Amino acid sequence: MTYNTEQRNLLLNFLQSKADTMFSAKQIADSLQKEKISRSAVYRNLSELEAEGKIKRCTQEGSRENLYQYYDLQTCRNHIHLSCTNCGRIFHMESDVAQKLMTDLVDTEGFKIDKSKTTLYGLCKECQKIEQKQVQAEENK
Repeated sequence: MTYNTEQRNLLLNFLQSKADTMFSAKQIADSLQKEKISRSAVYRNLSELEAEGKIKRCTQEGSRENLYQYYDLQTCRNHIHLSCTNCGRIFHMESDVAQKLMTDLVDTEGFKIDKSKTTLYGLCKECQKIEQKQVQAEENK
């Protein structure tokens, strides 16, 4: 049985307000410290919200730390996600691009992917711009 406690609602509201970002449990607990939510309450509620399908959990490459993100059932399950390995933001892949990718995978590999569980990792446009400026600055030295 699930209880809608104030702590649970604060946690869910925090994640909903930053739905394009993944957080570690520690980052969430630190962000909600002023709200007087204990670390154990954060971990317990994260586990319950994940079991209910309201958030998703993944492990960051090169780490054993779990990251959590709000998972809007209506919009997220119909998209392939793009995750920036630099800033951590999550984007929805455009529908036509995702459909072409899925069709190509079925045609060439005979492999059908589950959009709701697929995340591609790389650099977002903004982080690419920053990286390019850093490279140019290094070249100009």
